[in-house]
Amino acid sequence: MWQLPGEELDRVVKNALGEDVGRGDWTTLATVPAEREAEAVIFFKEEGVVAGLPVAARVFTLVDPAVSFLPMVKEGEEVAAGQEVAHIKGPARALLTGERTALNFLQHLSGIATRTRRLAVLIADTGARLVDTRKTVPGMRLLAKYAVAVGGGGNHRLGLDDGILIKDNHIKAAGGIAAAVKRARVLAPHTLRIEVECETMAQVREALQAGADIIMLDNMSPEQVREAARLVAGRALIEVSGGITEENIRAMALAGADLISVGALTHSVRAVDISMEIVAVREESEG
Repeated sequence: MWQLPGEELDRVVKNALGEDVGRGDWTTLATVPAEREAEAVIFFKEEGVVAGLPVAARVFTLVDPAVSFLPMVKEGEEVAAGQEVAHIKGPARALLTGERTALNFLQHLSGIATRTRRLAVLIADTGARLVDTRKTVPGMRLLAKYAVAVGGGGNHRLGLDDGILIKDNHIKAAGGIAAAVKRARVLAPHTLRIEVECETMAQVREALQAGADIIMLDNMSPEQVREAARLVAGRALIEVSGGITEENIRAMALAGADLISVGALTHSVRAVDISMEIVAVREESEG
């Protein structure tokens, strides 16, 4: 499974904590004694796929290194409503201060993984691969793409510096598909594939003639995908994008798609309902 870079993880988590804690968690500081210790559990209130436990753990340890975070399940595991996914122990103040930020990450990333798993299962036996897009919450891309991988999907390019994808506005600005691909070939190293977004069969033909490595079929029906697949005949990979749902994703795969990209995996996913509950409190000097 794809591992999150430590420096990037800390950057995102520190930004989130800075946003939430600001100058201090006044409620906790005012009501909870500094010496108080606590134990808590994090649990799913609905079924879903777990993603983000390492992120939640890092939230608490950045608040206070004395916090102990023990996962009770593995990343990518499907859990039932009411199931505990982590036990936490440490200074009560740290648990309370980190709670919301940790849950925000865990809920969002688990939502992505859950949605990804649901779609990936539908095409698991077809040979097509489900991938994400760059439609992510700003600042959360690496975490979002990590969650897609946890859910069983693949990752499209991470950013603009990670591949050449010639889309409709590039085609207009460049003066056509042939001109855009020709210029891209001059700039791109031989290890970098060139992808062209096509909205019509005429564009598919033009992209093939220009030598595109990947043809992206934008908002086409399964019948159009099938027609394009016959035209391409294995000379390029076929990516299908736009309007993908649970109802049509399998038909797209069976029509000849090699890749199916879905922006909804990350840009509008519903968070999983997850809570943290303190289950024990004691003074530091006890036991």
